[in-house]
Amino acid sequence: MSQQLRPEPLELEKSSVDSSTAASLATAMESPNANEQSPRPDSPQSYHTTHQTQAADGENVKDDPSDLIVTDVSFCPQKMTTAKASALGYPTEDTFKDQSTTSSASTADLEKGMAPVMVQKQIGANETEESNTKPAGTKREDHTPNASYNTGWRISVPPRDLPKLPVKRERRIWRGIRHNFFTVYQRLFALCCFGNMAAFIVLLAQTRHSKPWGPDRGDVAAAAAANVLASFLIRQENVINSLYAICCATPRWFPLRFRRIIAKLYHFGGVHSGCAVSATAWFVLFTALITKDYASGDYDQPGVMAVTYVLLALFLAICIFAVPKFRVVSHNTFEAVHRFAGWIAVALFWVLVLLVSKAASDMPGADSLGISVVEAPTFWILLVITFFTILPWLRLRQVEAFPEVLSNHAIRIHFKYMKIGPILGLRISDNPLKEWHAFASIPAPDGQSFSLIVSDAGDWTKKQIMEPAHAYWVRGIPITGVLRMAVVFQKVVMVTTGSGIGPVLSMLVSHPLPCRLLWSTPNPEKTYGEKIMQSVSQADPDAMIINTRASGRPDMVALAYHLYIQSNAEAVFCISNPSLTRKVVYGLESRGIPAYGPIWDS
Repeated sequence: MSQQLRPEPLELEKSSVDSSTAASLATAMESPNANEQSPRPDSPQSYHTTHQTQAADGENVKDDPSDLIVTDVSFCPQKMTTAKASALGYPTEDTFKDQSTTSSASTADLEKGMAPVMVQKQIGANETEESNTKPAGTKREDHTPNASYNTGWRISVPPRDLPKLPVKRERRIWRGIRHNFFTVYQRLFALCCFGNMAAFIVLLAQTRHSKPWGPDRGDVAAAAAANVLASFLIRQENVINSLYAICCATPRWFPLRFRRIIAKLYHFGGVHSGCAVSATAWFVLFTALITKDYASGDYDQPGVMAVTYVLLALFLAICIFAVPKFRVVSHNTFEAVHRFAGWIAVALFWVLVLLVSKAASDMPGADSLGISVVEAPTFWILLVITFFTILPWLRLRQVEAFPEVLSNHAIRIHFKYMKIGPILGLRISDNPLKEWHAFASIPAPDGQSFSLIVSDAGDWTKKQIMEPAHAYWVRGIPITGVLRMAVVFQKVVMVTTGSGIGPVLSMLVSHPLPCRLLWSTPNPEKTYGEKIMQSVSQADPDAMIINTRASGRPDMVALAYHLYIQSNAEAVFCISNPSLTRKVVYGLESRGIPAYGPIWDS
């Protein structure tokens, strides 16, 4: 081996690997005649014969060989050949054969961290004998997260002895109603609907003696337009970011009960759907009144009738395709109907306002068309709706992307066109009129760029992995995500699976806060790569990373409760697929533990 690249004995204060072990390792790499019969330290044979751990009940039991952290291994570097050292990941001459003699990978670099990280992952070098007496996940007093020699990650095996989950509160029937039908989303939805119902009753009471009977047609149209505006505004990027900024300013010394409520901000979709349904109801009433007048001969305007019925069909189509069951079955259809039917509805609403105003101006003694249009409340409401409909598309642009394929299951896409803050979601597309997909952004350490993690979850995402693109369309501005509300708590537990690690890293890398991290995914290092693993380790050096290929799918509710109790956290956040997110959130909230996770309309 070249003298320049030969690892020198490591200093004791820089690593938990002593100098004699490192020196022996350097000697072993140059000894081709070493005994090759000694089993590998990570082999099942060596594991079962040399590695035993103390169980929680005081009995000596053998650990599951899927646990990659070995704390007591009969490891003899003098008996290792160069081939075996290379197979284990130790630096050998082959490791650097493609590097020039001017490479920056010098002996000093190895001493500063390269070799220790490699050693730690194979022989558990950063687990000292003293740490074996502490519970899993307990930080050592001498722990230094930022030290390069202590950023090694480890795969965990779910603990055998988990604390028993507390009994669920309330009776089963009431519990199911409360957490499934009376969530914050449904309460906001009901509040919007009942508020509009109360306004309708008041309007009927005021006009019960009017002739022709019923409320003023212009007031009914204005009520429908006002609800459309509310449903638009609650989905507007600047409005969402402003709401999160206000709520996240909540001091942590506020009562936990108040912070638990404010953290439910991401249920604002209930306002969107509640106002949309109310707008449709108001427009049904408007259509009924116009039809009655037309049938009685009091309002002979066939153009108004035609536009009114087309608008009603568009409103109904938008509501029907937004029902969760239809939305899940064909999301692309829902998105197309929502977008194009919405645009056509806004345009036809303008036509309707002009036709109604024209009919009013034609009556004897009436104002001119211009005055009639300006005096209509619907005109001003439509101006605001039109502005916010066009605004995101004024920001439509195609930007350069730098794909980094992590595996055949995941890709990391880097962007350099703008700086981005923490916990923001970006919508990207390869066809801006067809479909858009939102992903959490991970700011780069330099603060000048960011990246997204895309995993195989459908045809579109699979295409991005198999055929990486070098440019994407973006529109609007990044939107704040659910995890932003974690800042109102003193300490939290982050539970995630698969590519859900993206939003979690977006939060923890750019906005560090005391937390414990539980990440369950198949083959994490193979799927997401070394860089993601190191980022996870930096975010939580004691992160519980579970390889489901080796350990199977764990009980995420029990593990989340275990970390919640162990770390004395105030809340749990879950980022996963809809089914598991609902299971974890319900499993904890039904036991009185604050739990949060994206919902289908968040």
